[in-house]
Amino acid sequence: MFFSSSFNCYDPLDPNGNIAITFDIFKYTDDGYMARVTIQNFYQYRSIGRPGWKLGWTWAKDEVMWSISGAFATQQGDCSAFKYQQPHCCKKTPSIEDLTPEAAPQNRSDGCCHGGVLAARAINPFESYSSFEIRVGNLDRNSTEGKPLNLTLLAPGLGYTCGTVEETDPTISSVIGGRREEQVFRTWKSTCTYSRYIANKSPVCCASLSTFYSPTISSCPTCTCGCRPAGQKNTTTCVRCVTEDETLSQSNSLANPDIVRCTNHMCPLRVHWHVKNNYRDYWRVKLTISNYNYNRSYPDWNVLIQHPGFSRPALTYSFNSTLLPTAGIPDDVSLFWGLEHYNSDILNAGETQVGSVTTDILLEKDMKSFTLSNGWAFPRKIYINGDNCEMALPDTFPMLPNGSSKQGGGFSNGSCNFLFVLFLILNVFIAV
Repeated sequence: MFFSSSFNCYDPLDPNGNIAITFDIFKYTDDGYMARVTIQNFYQYRSIGRPGWKLGWTWAKDEVMWSISGAFATQQGDCSAFKYQQPHCCKKTPSIEDLTPEAAPQNRSDGCCHGGVLAARAINPFESYSSFEIRVGNLDRNSTEGKPLNLTLLAPGLGYTCGTVEETDPTISSVIGGRREEQVFRTWKSTCTYSRYIANKSPVCCASLSTFYSPTISSCPTCTCGCRPAGQKNTTTCVRCVTEDETLSQSNSLANPDIVRCTNHMCPLRVHWHVKNNYRDYWRVKLTISNYNYNRSYPDWNVLIQHPGFSRPALTYSFNSTLLPTAGIPDDVSLFWGLEHYNSDILNAGETQVGSVTTDILLEKDMKSFTLSNGWAFPRKIYINGDNCEMALPDTFPMLPNGSSKQGGGFSNGSCNFLFVLFLILNVFIAV
């Protein structure tokens, strides 16, 4: 079943996904308060990659930020009204970014300094959040602190919409090995959700398909991520690319961070699903992700695949994998990502070959539903790093040979070849 792209903020593949922003006031000062701000990624497969998140808001009153640890404001603003002590930021609308892991100890705070990168929760929950501390001042002693307004999240580009900041029950944390609970004075919270419509991103990925039983390859649709320039012509739909007879130096690739190898689809990334073998109780798939971008690698990638075959146990050889809960989707959904220090990065393309990672997947058959006909063996939907991969068109899918069993029998293509060779040998032996 293919679902419509009209699902914007609500994602049936990740029904509870959001990014939560929490402000915890844990200490009052003479002219304000100290707060801990936490950004927590509850999306199962959507991570925040480099250059990282950027958080902004509007102060409700005349607040200034005296100091900050674990992050920094990108602009100080006009602090001329403060002659004896310079605040860290005086802007009415501060913009905050994360520090890198190399930040000096005096500038750090607990849970900080990931360079703005937040892992998807299903992949690494311990790296799915970040926090920093701010000292807020310039408030009258008798005034009540106001909630931040107009919260914005760039992660790193457009796509996220944040709700109003609301007061909730104060955050409680455990100390002394869990023997004591401590409570902050006040907690404000907002949730941000992602919309592909708001992001308005150009496609970056396409998916192609092939099988052992057919010479046909369902290629990526032409011009999926833009069109290949014809000669010197370059329009808004054309993408700069490097041909096979052109070197990187000739293409001036350093001036363009997103130059790709020339293909019909012109996508930086391609996911290829190959039905490799058909055994009696199992069937095997080879999954390959290729990077055609000469100047960009893809660290900490992940691929989400919707396929009915994942309803049965599966063994993945060279990737990590996990099944994700969904809402209203009849097919099961599996999330794949690389092994640390092995294939967690998809390297950029070189002059002679593209960067790629690959694995075999062995899936157990459910004979009540298993079939190789009518496109059943192919994914319904594929996402890479949270972005949709344009699928090969159904009318180009490899077809079963005439007379083939819909249930696929018990022999693999290797077994059939072996029996054919054995038949020839026996015929030669009899003739002699």
